[in-house]
Amino acid sequence: MDFTIPDELRAFRETVRAFVDKELIPHEDYVEEYDGLPEEVEREIRRKAVAVGLNGLGMPDEVGGAGLDVLGQVLVTEELFRALGGVAEVVPATPRILLACVGEQRERYLLPCVRGDRQWCFALTEPDTGSDAAGIKTRAELCDGQWVINGRKRFISHGDSADFAIVFAVTHPDRERDRITAFLVDKGTPGFGVGQLHKTMGHRGYRQAELLFDDCAVPAENVLGEPGRGFDIAQGGLSAGRIMTAARCLGPMGRLIGDGVDWAKQRVQFGRPIADYQAIQFMLADCATDLHAARLLTYHAAWAADHGEPPKVVNAKASMAKLFASEALGRVADRVLQIFGGTGYMNETYVERAYRNARIERIWEGTSEIQRVIIASNLLKRGMFS
Repeated sequence: MDFTIPDELRAFRETVRAFVDKELIPHEDYVEEYDGLPEEVEREIRRKAVAVGLNGLGMPDEVGGAGLDVLGQVLVTEELFRALGGVAEVVPATPRILLACVGEQRERYLLPCVRGDRQWCFALTEPDTGSDAAGIKTRAELCDGQWVINGRKRFISHGDSADFAIVFAVTHPDRERDRITAFLVDKGTPGFGVGQLHKTMGHRGYRQAELLFDDCAVPAENVLGEPGRGFDIAQGGLSAGRIMTAARCLGPMGRLIGDGVDWAKQRVQFGRPIADYQAIQFMLADCATDLHAARLLTYHAAWAADHGEPPKVVNAKASMAKLFASEALGRVADRVLQIFGGTGYMNETYVERAYRNARIERIWEGTSEIQRVIIASNLLKRGMFS
């Protein structure tokens, strides 16, 4: 396999790095203090992101996207998430699930998202269903040509500010398979409301909301894909989501290591920079090794997806990348905070913020335990990686 980066992608990556340094990182202190940015600032960031081509990274050219392959998206995502997630997530992104839009749906949902004009949220998780996503309890019944949705969703990113939600509900409870349907539900639809806004440990500004559906009626034309095939649509994006989660861990690791090296060179104890002490050198060496290994696993999973390896193989490689990168980020953040000592425990430092943010990466997009189940299943059933 060849991970040589084409010249045009290398140049784009440098553009993204400059954008992050100028347009995103300067807003981090505000986001940490106020748990979000003013609406006008978010609009300006989105406008500038679109101007440099950061919208619709993985979407095809024909819908206005950048048309990057998975490895290209990984490289750009790694750069974007050198900024704290609450700022980086302002940059418009479009889930590939919206490529299932047909007819008027494309004009109302897909194309505006690619342009950065509309914001979406992915409403699958419920209070009683996290890892067991197939066990959702939200129901939708067909009545007089409309689907009436009842239920509650939890921990929905951007749920309070999204223009529409991609909502998953059980429509055929008697079936063993093909039970769940995906719906496009606009903000302001009667019966659709926002409940509790959750205060989180990290990722300030990247808010998590509860969504409530009480006899929420949506027209039949708002079904995304086919009735009963919603879970297939959701699962179709899991591998890509896990690869991108791994990519989101690479940026913070690189920034943490850079900060750790700089601090170790300037921090003097017992008359010498702490970088002179082998204990600090070993911690930095372990951090660099974790980052390099995480990068190779992530790039390899992306390469496998781009080169058409079988879906089950890609799924397993995506799980390995997500598992290792998310846990490596936790290790790197912990070591670098230790290098900083008491200073690293102060909220105004990047390392303290990154330390808090890192913890969620082992939970969302499938917990570390779920990733291990997937990897072990592939090993036991197909002998992969042996």
